[in-house]
Amino acid sequence: MGRNGKSEGLSRRERQILDALYRLGKASAADIREALPDPPTYTAVRTHLAILQERGHVKFESDGTRYIYEPVVPRDEMAKSVIEGVVQTFFGGSIERVVSTLIDSEESAVTAEQLDRLAQIIEEARKEGR
Repeated sequence: MGRNGKSEGLSRRERQILDALYRLGKASAADIREALPDPPTYTAVRTHLAILQERGHVKFESDGTRYIYEPVVPRDEMAKSVIEGVVQTFFGGSIERVVSTLIDSEESAVTAEQLDRLAQIIEEARKEGR
């Protein structure tokens, strides 16, 4: 994520903390800890937040005696960066393979409405010359 929007090099716990922070918007370390599955100690959360801040992933402002954290990169930018990485890493850059995998997956019961919406998105992209 950082300044360039990349999430490479983040530990599982750092990704969980960032996910919680994206869901919360702005939050204290205590609020973030409460939002984590199987949360570590408060001190561990603060340590991870300090590391994420040093790496440019989060920023904070002082609110009296506590820090309020927020992500540096907006969630939609981060999502785009992560998706681009997944497409390159696991699908060799092939959008067709991604969509085929999602549609063919037993876990993702794609509805007729979703398929119609995908067809509409594809048609709009054609009209825009993409």
